[in-house]
Amino acid sequence: MCRDILDKEAALMAAAPIITSRDVHLYYGKHEALKGIDLDFNPQQITALIGPSGSGKSTYLRLLNRMNDLIPNIKITGDIRLYQQDIYASDMDIVQLRKEVGMVFQQPHPFPFSIYDNVVYGLRLAGIKDRAVLDQAVETSLKAAAVWTETKDILHESALALSGGQRQRVCIARVLAVKPAVILLDEPTSALDPISSSKIEQMLVDLKKDYTIIMVTHNLQQAARASDKTAFFLDGQLVELNDTVNFFTAPAKKESEDYISGRFG
Repeated sequence: MCRDILDKEAALMAAAPIITSRDVHLYYGKHEALKGIDLDFNPQQITALIGPSGSGKSTYLRLLNRMNDLIPNIKITGDIRLYQQDIYASDMDIVQLRKEVGMVFQQPHPFPFSIYDNVVYGLRLAGIKDRAVLDQAVETSLKAAAVWTETKDILHESALALSGGQRQRVCIARVLAVKPAVILLDEPTSALDPISSSKIEQMLVDLKKDYTIIMVTHNLQQAARASDKTAFFLDGQLVELNDTVNFFTAPAKKESEDYISGRFG
C-alpha cells in the first residue's frame, strides 16, 4: 500500500479500529444496495454480519478489500479506511490492500496444485523463493488453520483430493501465509458438514488473538457461538451493531428481535 502500510503498529498499539467505514453507500445503476453504513472493526475480535438474503452484508464485506471494483455500473460513496488510510484513494495499491485484507469465499476453491503450492502461492507472487522460508510458512499456516496434522504427510499431493472441510482450511491457510491483518469470510461453512463447520469455528476463535475477523453468516447459532460483535443488516441498512451476547439476549431494535426469533428472513 502506498505510504507504508501506514501507521499499522501505531493503530494496533492504540487499540484503535483497524477498519472504519462512514456513510457508505453503494449503487448498482440506480439501485441503492447499501444505505449509509457506519461500522468499525477492532483487533482481536470476530464480527458476524447477519441478515436475510439480499440485505447487503456480502456486498458490504466485498467493499473492504475492493472485490466489487470490477462490477460494471457500480458507484460507491462514503469513507472506508484501513489504518486510517482511505482504501478507495487513487494511489491505493490494491495488491497490497488485498494482502492486508484477505478473503475466504463460500465455496472452498483450492487451486489445482499441491497443498504446498496452494499455501505458498501468494508468497511466490511476492517474489519469495527461499525454500526454508516457504517451508516454514506452509507449516505455520497449516497449523494455524488446524489442518497440519491431516496434511503434513501429503503436502505434495493435489489439494483437490481433500474433503470439503480440509479444502476450506487450506484456503484459509493460503490467506494466512501472506500475514494479513484482517480476514474476511463470506459464509465460510455454508457448504460444509456440521463437524467441518465446528472445526472452522473453533479455528477462527483461536485465530482472533492475531487477526481482525469479519464473517458473513446465515447461521445464527454460528454467529452466537463464534463472534464477539454482531452486525444486523436489513434492506441495505445496518439496523444494529451490538455485543453478540447482548444482541441475542436483549436486542436493541425490534427488527433484530423479529429476525432472531424467526418472524422473518
